[in-house]
Amino acid sequence: MAKVYKQVPFAAIVPSPQTENEGMITGNWRFLRPVVDKSQCTECKTCYIYCPDACVNFAEDDGVSFNLKYCKGCGICSNVCPVGAISRVPELDFDE
Repeated sequence: MAKVYKQVPFAAIVPSPQTENEGMITGNWRFLRPVVDKSQCTECKTCYIYCPDACVNFAEDDGVSFNLKYCKGCGICSNVCPVGAISRVPELDFDE
């Protein structure tokens, strides 16, 4: 019996998910949460570029925020921040 293979898309590029997959939420792993001091932040977007999970968001009126459902707390954003505006705070210091 011959095997049937799925056709691989051009350059093996698959479309990104369009909806949130509850099975892929990884923020539960985090024990240090990134917190932005908005008075120091220059919105240079260095943290956005380096975040491996694409958890950094920018809004015109609110500035930098993090998608904590997927942030693993790796600390790369706080390490690459040129002005030190991102600090890492233990999760147990927050109520939610």
